[in-house]
Amino acid sequence: MNINALLILLAAIVSEVIGTTSLKLSESFSRPMPSLMVVLGYGLSFYLMSLSLKQIPLGTAYAIWSGLGTAATVAVGVLLWKESLDLARIIGIALIIAGVLVLNFLSKTAAA
Repeated sequence: MNINALLILLAAIVSEVIGTTSLKLSESFSRPMPSLMVVLGYGLSFYLMSLSLKQIPLGTAYAIWSGLGTAATVAVGVLLWKESLDLARIIGIALIIAGVLVLNFLSKTAAA
């Protein structure tokens, strides 16, 4: 897989996490600046994701984007809002990351 495409996808994930974090901060879109960050974060995320799709298969890119984005968003929730991190959450995140790793290192389609 092309390293530049992976870096673009990583930037898309960061943008998506910023958008999601801003969604909570927007308080149902009642706060203008966080609301603007939601739109910008998701917009940039989708744009960067579309660029990465020139080199990364759709299923693989989406699995990485959604899986790592979910794991990062859980981490933000734990760090910023002191959300609980019980055993079930830890196992779930580990399974998401394991799935991304399987897609990338074991699937013959991922390298296409």
